[in-house]
Amino acid sequence: MKLKSAKLPAAPKLPKFDFQQLMEDFRTLDPSDPGLWPLAPRIVVLFVFGLLLLVLAGWFVWKPQLDELDTARQQEESLRQEWLDKKRQAVNLDARKRQLEEINRTFGALLKQLPNASEVDQLLVDINQAGVGQGLQFDLFQPLPEVRKDFYAELPIKVRLTGNYHELGSFAGDVAKLSRIVTLNDFEITVAKDDTLTMNTVAKTFRYLDEAEIAQQRKGARK
Repeated sequence: MKLKSAKLPAAPKLPKFDFQQLMEDFRTLDPSDPGLWPLAPRIVVLFVFGLLLLVLAGWFVWKPQLDELDTARQQEESLRQEWLDKKRQAVNLDARKRQLEEINRTFGALLKQLPNASEVDQLLVDINQAGVGQGLQFDLFQPLPEVRKDFYAELPIKVRLTGNYHELGSFAGDVAKLSRIVTLNDFEITVAKDDTLTMNTVAKTFRYLDEAEIAQQRKGARK
């Protein structure tokens, strides 16, 4: 017995697209009566109209909303970072207080190394004694006008000393050991024929300003 093969139904044929006919339909459209338009022009017009609505909605409705959303996200990130910073500060508050106390103690100790106006004369004597005690000869010891800063004043002194290498070195060491801050600046050393050294330098000491002087200083700065 022979089996007959079954024939499959033929695939449906798609309608042919006639571009010329479509263009002819558009040329013959009656704008006053869209209900009588052919199907293809109506579909194209509806598609263009819908696309135009999407563009207008995106530009006038969705874009401002997206901008507001982006701004809100940035504000959220800023507030989150601010909160984290404040949290870190709160966690480290005790450590910062201890650090501030240490700074105040250190500043107080440094401030004590600055003489007040009544102690400056004695400090000048100490500098002189540091040189004389090492056998140096003072050829010049000339205090210059003081230079005022925010809360202290510089007291420069032009000094010229004569002696040998070890005496000058010992003098610099003794000055560094003084209880008050004294710095030696602008060194200039010359050698004589007998190998004697002459050192020109500017010794600077400092004194802190009292409250009246600080107030006067600030008043002058404001003027």
